[in-house]
Amino acid sequence: MLRALLPSAFALSAVLAPAVSAQEAQPRRPSVETLERIIETRTPETRVAVTDEERITARRIDIVDEDGVIRMTLAADTPAPIIDGIQYRRAFNVSGVILYDENGSERGGFGVADVPGGMAVLALDHPAMDAIGWRVAPDGAVSFSINQAPPLLREPALGDRLVPGVETSTRIRLTVAADGTPSVALADKGDRPRVRMTVTAEGYGAIEFLNAEGEVVHVLAPEADTAE
Repeated sequence: MLRALLPSAFALSAVLAPAVSAQEAQPRRPSVETLERIIETRTPETRVAVTDEERITARRIDIVDEDGVIRMTLAADTPAPIIDGIQYRRAFNVSGVILYDENGSERGGFGVADVPGGMAVLALDHPAMDAIGWRVAPDGAVSFSINQAPPLLREPALGDRLVPGVETSTRIRLTVAADGTPSVALADKGDRPRVRMTVTAEGYGAIEFLNAEGEVVHVLAPEADTAE
């Protein structure tokens, strides 16, 4: 959602501080107070009454469907993310393209984030959470993440709307660090990396197995073993 990817996992999005759910069986999610603080408006513009030759303006272009619902926006300052009829503030400005579903909820996009040095970002979303996202950081680091779909929780205090930012696990992370070190990490349901594939500083391929505390408990590096 061009949200969770920035600054950590794809954002053209709001920064949501997780809070412990009242029901232990549910995953952690932002509290109502947190959501209230980041709501931009509860009545976002999701459609236009009359299509005026595709509504072209100097800073924004909206593409609408036959019912007038905005399905794509190209803008120098993209609108804040809309999730189930509520608009939330972004962490910072992004210029690019935003995609919406038939209800006007953001479901992905790509662009450049206004952070020092600039950051290129791309995301496709679950209904209320980033699903996959790319990020090219100012220091040259590149990352790609795939998030498990969180449960769809609704909040009565928000008119029974979907709760954004429900805790979930980033099950796959592919990264190339600024120094060129590659890594592919697989995480468990608790968002703890358990298997990591990389190339060592010596140039050896290695597979690392980690425990729940993040400690490497076993390494497979056949070429390194032979070199010894």
